[in-house]
Amino acid sequence: MIKAIEFAIETGQSVLIENIQETIDAILAPVYGRAIIKRGKSKYLRLGDKELSLNDKFRLFFHTKLSNPHYAPEI
Repeated sequence: MIKAIEFAIETGQSVLIENIQETIDAILAPVYGRAIIKRGKSKYLRLGDKELSLNDKFRLFFHTKLSNPHYAPEI
């Protein structure tokens, strides 16, 4: 799954993660927390130990079947 997200970040594709519970893997925290690093006109996102070039068209969608989920405000 991480490889697919890395590819989507760099190519500007959308990613849909279905059936998530109330906890989300910590490796995705920089993505949903928008921890973007700007260098000149370029934008980068650190995912794990890799620094990826961020395409502006990248979108991340979460889907849950929970009727009343409780998530942190940054999610």
